Amino acid sequence: MTEILPESTRRFTRAAIAEPDDVLREMEERGEEFPTVGREVGQFLRLLARMVDARRVFEFGSGFGYSAYWFAGALPEDGQVVLTEHDPDELDEAREYLDRGGFADRAAFEEGDALDTVQGYDGPFDVVLIDHQKRRYPEALAAVRGKVAPGGVVVADNAMVSGAQDFDGILDALEGDAPDLDEESRGIAEYLTTVRDDPEFETSVVPLGEGIAVSYRR
Repeated sequence: MTEILPESTRRFTRAAIAEPDDVLREMEERGEEFPTVGREVGQFLRLLARMVDARRVFEFGSGFGYSAYWFAGALPEDGQVVLTEHDPDELDEAREYLDRGGFADRAAFEEGDALDTVQGYDGPFDVVLIDHQKRRYPEALAAVRGKVAPGGVVVADNAMVSGAQDFDGILDALEGDAPDLDEESRGIAEYLTTVRDDPEFETSVVPLGEGIAVSYRR
Protein backbone atom coordinates (compact mmCIF):
# COMPACT_ATOMS: atom_id res chain seq x y z
CA MET A 1 0.00 0.00 0.00
CA THR A 2 1.22 3.50 -0.79
CA GLU A 3 2.41 5.34 2.31
CA ILE A 4 1.10 8.90 2.30
CA LEU A 5 3.54 10.43 4.77
CA PRO A 6 7.09 9.54 5.78
CA GLU A 7 7.22 7.93 9.22
CA SER A 8 8.97 10.94 10.76
CA THR A 9 6.22 13.26 9.49
CA ARG A 10 3.50 10.97 10.79
CA ARG A 11 5.20 10.91 14.19
CA PHE A 12 5.41 14.70 14.13
CA THR A 13 1.69 15.15 13.42
CA ARG A 14 0.83 12.74 16.24
CA ALA A 15 3.24 14.32 18.72
CA ALA A 16 1.58 17.72 18.14
CA ILE A 17 -1.80 16.37 19.30
CA ALA A 18 -2.81 16.39 22.97
CA GLU A 19 -3.22 12.95 24.50
CA PRO A 20 -6.78 11.65 24.13
CA ASP A 21 -8.91 10.60 27.07
CA ASP A 22 -9.00 7.09 28.51
CA VAL A 23 -12.04 6.05 26.46
CA LEU A 24 -10.41 7.08 23.19
CA ARG A 25 -7.21 5.26 24.09
CA GLU A 26 -9.26 2.12 24.75
CA MET A 27 -11.03 2.60 21.42
CA GLU A 28 -7.66 2.87 19.70
CA GLU A 29 -6.69 -0.51 21.16
CA ARG A 30 -9.97 -1.88 19.82
CA GLY A 31 -9.02 -0.29 16.50
CA GLU A 32 -6.11 -2.68 16.14
CA GLU A 33 -8.75 -5.26 15.19
CA PHE A 34 -11.14 -2.92 13.36
CA PRO A 35 -9.83 -0.04 11.22
CA THR A 36 -10.55 3.51 12.33
CA VAL A 37 -9.71 6.93 10.92
CA GLY A 38 -6.87 7.13 13.45
CA ARG A 39 -5.93 9.74 16.02
CA GLU A 40 -4.55 12.33 13.60
CA VAL A 41 -7.70 12.32 11.49
CA GLY A 42 -9.93 12.12 14.58
CA GLN A 43 -8.41 15.28 16.01
CA PHE A 44 -8.72 16.98 12.61
CA LEU A 45 -12.41 16.04 12.45
CA ARG A 46 -13.01 17.46 15.92
CA LEU A 47 -11.19 20.65 14.94
CA LEU A 48 -13.28 20.98 11.75
CA ALA A 49 -16.48 20.57 13.76
CA ARG A 50 -15.37 23.30 16.15
CA MET A 51 -14.37 25.63 13.31
CA VAL A 52 -17.81 25.46 11.68
CA ASP A 53 -19.64 25.61 15.03
CA ALA A 54 -21.22 22.29 14.21
CA ARG A 55 -24.50 21.32 15.83
CA ARG A 56 -25.42 18.37 13.63
CA VAL A 57 -23.15 15.69 12.17
CA PHE A 58 -24.05 12.72 9.98
CA GLU A 59 -21.78 9.71 9.46
CA PHE A 60 -22.00 7.25 6.57
CA GLY A 61 -20.45 4.29 8.37
CA SER A 62 -19.59 4.50 12.05
CA GLY A 63 -18.24 1.12 13.13
CA PHE A 64 -17.84 1.09 16.91
CA GLY A 65 -18.06 4.87 17.16
CA TYR A 66 -14.45 6.09 17.03
CA SER A 67 -14.93 9.07 14.71
CA ALA A 68 -18.31 9.86 16.29
CA TYR A 69 -16.63 10.12 19.70
CA TRP A 70 -14.21 12.72 18.31
CA PHE A 71 -17.11 14.66 16.78
CA ALA A 72 -19.21 14.49 19.94
CA GLY A 73 -16.52 16.24 21.92
CA ALA A 74 -16.91 19.32 19.73
CA LEU A 75 -20.70 19.53 19.85
CA PRO A 76 -22.82 21.61 22.22
CA GLU A 77 -24.93 19.73 24.75
CA ASP A 78 -27.95 19.96 22.45
CA GLY A 79 -25.95 18.92 19.38
CA GLN A 80 -26.30 15.59 17.59
CA VAL A 81 -24.10 13.12 15.73
CA VAL A 82 -25.96 10.45 13.75
CA LEU A 83 -24.13 7.12 13.68
CA THR A 84 -24.99 4.51 11.04
CA GLU A 85 -23.83 0.91 11.13
CA HIS A 86 -24.94 -2.44 9.69
CA ASP A 87 -23.51 -4.54 12.52
CA PRO A 88 -25.70 -4.31 15.65
CA ASP A 89 -22.86 -5.49 17.90
CA GLU A 90 -20.58 -2.68 16.75
CA LEU A 91 -23.39 -0.19 17.20
CA ASP A 92 -23.84 -1.46 20.77
CA GLU A 93 -20.12 -0.94 21.34
CA ALA A 94 -20.44 2.62 20.01
CA ARG A 95 -23.33 3.29 22.38
CA GLU A 96 -21.30 2.01 25.33
CA TYR A 97 -18.21 4.06 24.46
CA LEU A 98 -20.13 7.30 23.94
CA ASP A 99 -22.08 6.71 27.12
CA ARG A 100 -18.87 6.27 29.09
CA GLY A 101 -17.53 9.49 27.59
CA GLY A 102 -20.68 11.37 28.57
CA PHE A 103 -21.79 11.87 24.97
CA ALA A 104 -24.64 9.36 24.52
CA ASP A 105 -27.25 12.11 24.76
CA ARG A 106 -25.66 13.79 21.73
CA ALA A 107 -25.83 10.66 19.58
CA ALA A 108 -28.46 8.91 17.46
CA PHE A 109 -27.63 5.26 16.80
CA GLU A 110 -29.06 3.99 13.51
CA GLU A 111 -28.74 0.33 12.55
CA GLY A 112 -28.89 -0.40 8.82
CA ASP A 113 -27.84 1.07 5.50
CA ALA A 114 -26.62 4.67 5.82
CA LEU A 115 -28.06 5.55 2.41
CA ASP A 116 -31.49 4.49 3.63
CA THR A 117 -31.05 6.18 6.99
CA VAL A 118 -30.11 9.58 5.59
CA GLN A 119 -33.40 9.71 3.69
CA GLY A 120 -35.20 9.88 7.03
CA TYR A 121 -33.27 12.92 8.23
CA ASP A 122 -33.89 16.49 7.22
CA GLY A 123 -30.96 18.85 6.94
CA PRO A 124 -29.08 20.86 7.50
CA PHE A 125 -25.96 19.01 8.63
CA ASP A 126 -22.90 21.03 9.48
CA VAL A 127 -20.47 18.13 9.00
CA VAL A 128 -20.88 14.91 7.03
CA LEU A 129 -18.37 12.06 7.16
CA ILE A 130 -18.40 9.50 4.35
CA ASP A 131 -16.59 6.37 5.45
CA HIS A 132 -18.49 3.29 4.28
CA GLN A 133 -18.23 1.17 1.10
CA LYS A 134 -15.93 3.05 -1.28
CA ARG A 135 -17.95 2.10 -4.35
CA ARG A 136 -20.93 3.92 -2.82
CA TYR A 137 -19.25 7.23 -2.07
CA PRO A 138 -20.81 8.94 -5.11
CA GLU A 139 -24.27 7.75 -3.99
CA ALA A 140 -23.65 9.09 -0.50
CA LEU A 141 -22.68 12.49 -1.85
CA ALA A 142 -25.78 12.62 -4.04
CA ALA A 143 -28.01 11.60 -1.10
CA VAL A 144 -26.68 14.19 1.34
CA ARG A 145 -25.60 17.04 -0.96
CA GLY A 146 -28.76 19.07 -0.51
CA LYS A 147 -28.71 18.59 3.27
CA VAL A 148 -25.29 20.14 3.88
CA ALA A 149 -25.56 23.58 5.45
CA PRO A 150 -23.91 26.52 3.67
CA GLY A 151 -20.60 26.88 5.46
CA GLY A 152 -20.68 23.17 6.34
CA VAL A 153 -18.23 20.49 5.25
CA VAL A 154 -18.28 17.00 3.77
CA VAL A 155 -15.30 14.80 4.62
CA ALA A 156 -14.50 11.60 2.72
CA ASP A 157 -12.08 9.17 4.36
CA ASN A 158 -9.76 6.86 2.39
CA ALA A 159 -9.48 9.46 -0.36
CA MET A 160 -5.95 8.34 -1.23
CA VAL A 161 -5.37 4.80 0.01
CA SER A 162 -7.36 1.92 1.51
CA GLY A 163 -6.41 -1.74 1.30
CA ALA A 164 -5.81 -2.60 -2.35
CA GLN A 165 -7.11 0.77 -3.55
CA ASP A 166 -5.34 1.86 -6.76
CA PHE A 167 -3.53 5.07 -5.79
CA ASP A 168 -1.94 5.57 -9.21
CA GLY A 169 -5.15 4.76 -11.05
CA ILE A 170 -7.17 7.24 -9.00
CA LEU A 171 -4.51 9.87 -9.64
CA ASP A 172 -4.69 9.15 -13.38
CA ALA A 173 -8.47 9.57 -13.26
CA LEU A 174 -8.13 12.89 -11.46
CA GLU A 175 -5.66 14.07 -14.08
CA GLY A 176 -8.06 13.27 -16.89
CA ASP A 177 -7.13 9.77 -18.00
CA ALA A 178 -9.51 6.81 -18.08
CA PRO A 179 -7.77 3.95 -16.24
CA ASP A 180 -9.28 0.50 -15.78
CA LEU A 181 -10.12 0.66 -12.07
CA ASP A 182 -11.56 -1.86 -9.66
CA GLU A 183 -14.98 -1.08 -8.22
CA GLU A 184 -13.73 0.45 -4.97
CA SER A 185 -11.10 2.65 -6.62
CA ARG A 186 -13.59 3.73 -9.28
CA GLY A 187 -15.99 4.86 -6.55
CA ILE A 188 -13.31 7.01 -4.92
CA ALA A 189 -12.20 8.48 -8.26
CA GLU A 190 -15.78 9.30 -9.25
CA TYR A 191 -16.46 10.88 -5.86
CA LEU A 192 -13.36 13.07 -6.02
CA THR A 193 -13.94 14.27 -9.55
CA THR A 194 -17.63 14.92 -8.86
CA VAL A 195 -17.08 17.00 -5.73
CA ARG A 196 -14.09 18.77 -7.28
CA ASP A 197 -16.18 19.89 -10.26
CA ASP A 198 -19.28 20.83 -8.24
CA PRO A 199 -19.51 24.64 -8.11
CA GLU A 200 -21.29 24.44 -4.76
CA PHE A 201 -18.20 22.98 -3.07
CA GLU A 202 -14.56 23.87 -2.61
CA THR A 203 -12.35 20.84 -1.98
CA SER A 204 -8.86 20.02 -0.74
CA VAL A 205 -7.31 16.63 -0.01
CA VAL A 206 -5.42 16.46 3.28
CA PRO A 207 -2.73 13.75 3.54
CA LEU A 208 -3.55 12.54 7.04
CA GLY A 209 -4.36 8.93 7.84
CA GLU A 210 -5.33 7.36 4.52
CA GLY A 211 -6.14 10.74 3.00
CA ILE A 212 -9.27 12.80 3.62
CA ALA A 213 -11.08 14.95 1.07
CA VAL A 214 -12.55 18.02 2.77
CA SER A 215 -15.25 19.84 0.83
CA TYR A 216 -16.64 23.18 2.02
CA ARG A 217 -20.22 24.03 1.04
CA ARG A 218 -20.17 27.54 -0.38
